[in-house]
Amino acid sequence: MTVTSHTRPAIETHPRRLDGHHPSTGELVNRATEQLSRLLRQEVALAKAELAEKGKRAGRGGGLLGAAGALAYVGLIVLAGAATAALRLVLPLWAAALVVAVALFLVAAALAATGRAQLRRAGSPVPERTLGSVKADVDVIKERAHR
Repeated sequence: MTVTSHTRPAIETHPRRLDGHHPSTGELVNRATEQLSRLLRQEVALAKAELAEKGKRAGRGGGLLGAAGALAYVGLIVLAGAATAALRLVLPLWAAALVVAVALFLVAAALAATGRAQLRRAGSPVPERTLGSVKADVDVIKERAHR
């Protein structure tokens, strides 16, 4: 899922009513409340989209790691038996089993490192773009409130 940028409505710096007079304080407070409410809904929607995107990446990495583990488990049972039997021809049984076990642990370590890299690429679960956008909104609101 791709996070789409959202556009915010332009805020009038010197609003006037249709009759040309400046709006009352109550009207201004009402507009500000509506705009703030709309802004918060937009920010929540953006945060949801961003978290969904990050969750999807983390899920993909976890799924790949799980699939690798399941396949490795089944394959290793078969491979361990075959390798031990083959090495038994030139080594004592205990040495053949030890060689096979070490090889299997090395493969498991490589799979774990690949899965871990996938999970790291998913990044932080914090919706960083949304937080930046909210901070910018707060700064604009503070700036306009001090005018």
